[in-house]
Amino acid sequence: MCVMCYVDEAMKSKIIAYNAEFHKVSKSPFGKDDEIGMLNLIDGKSRSAILSRADASRVFDLSVDHFVGMPGWFGAGDPPYQINMTHTPGGEVVGNSMGVSLEANQLVGYSGDSVSMYTHCGTHIDTFNHFGYGDRIFNDFSTGKNLGSRVWDKCGAEKHPPIFARGVLLDVAALHGVPTLPPSHAIGKADLEGCLKRQQLALKPGDVVLIHTGQMKLWPNMSFVSNTPGLNREGAEFLAKNGAIMIGADNLTLEQTPTADPLNFLPVHTYLLAEAGVVILEMAFLDELVGEGIQEFAFFGACIKLRGATGAPMRPVAMPLAG
Repeated sequence: MCVMCYVDEAMKSKIIAYNAEFHKVSKSPFGKDDEIGMLNLIDGKSRSAILSRADASRVFDLSVDHFVGMPGWFGAGDPPYQINMTHTPGGEVVGNSMGVSLEANQLVGYSGDSVSMYTHCGTHIDTFNHFGYGDRIFNDFSTGKNLGSRVWDKCGAEKHPPIFARGVLLDVAALHGVPTLPPSHAIGKADLEGCLKRQQLALKPGDVVLIHTGQMKLWPNMSFVSNTPGLNREGAEFLAKNGAIMIGADNLTLEQTPTADPLNFLPVHTYLLAEAGVVILEMAFLDELVGEGIQEFAFFGACIKLRGATGAPMRPVAMPLAG
């Protein structure tokens, strides 16, 4: 256990990772109906505490834009982001979809559009039904009982509360003295402890932990999607056991790709989501925080409530802490 972290025996009973079994889904200490895992550590007291410290004079947007041609996780055949106009001012003059007079269509310039995309496109969360083991996901929900023809009825994005928490940025790229980590660099316990020591930070249960790899310097070049530096399972276990409620990074997958595990192609995803009950945030834009030297902040984020979805876009923001 890191000497710069604080987890007492009472808190361990609430940290799901302490009772996790290798390659088995965990049952939640928060009850058989729990669908949000470590996010249960957020309560009125914790929200009030972080809000009271937030400096609202500066707000940092931690999300990326969505646009046609953007990089993303599309190698498994999932659809890329698309946006299409459904109404244009000139088109309405000809098509008259509203069934009004020519004069009305010439007066009112009506524009509308629709989007389609993989739910794991851009800055987004991964929910607990995204990855599990076999036919089971976190808290022992199963495909046989909880997966319909279209969506899971458990652990969907709509169940996630808005997140108000202390945020901590661990700058692994700076630790190694590089603008961006080399391809497939594995971030383990040593890197994370090195960051905490270098940055004079301590992790606390209830933290949102964001990892700076420098990958956003490649955005939006398609090299962003290949051979990502990121967490390995050892690093994920270290953060989960120190009470993180969400772990995110500025890369495509949060974790190292390709993995060194010959059997599990995304071992950090399966560990955090199925074993440790920790939500994942991917493709966070952290460069402005890094540029301003902000490593501890108030984190606020809420995902789109897509019922049953395995992921959903989020527009998180960070505010420096006052005092």
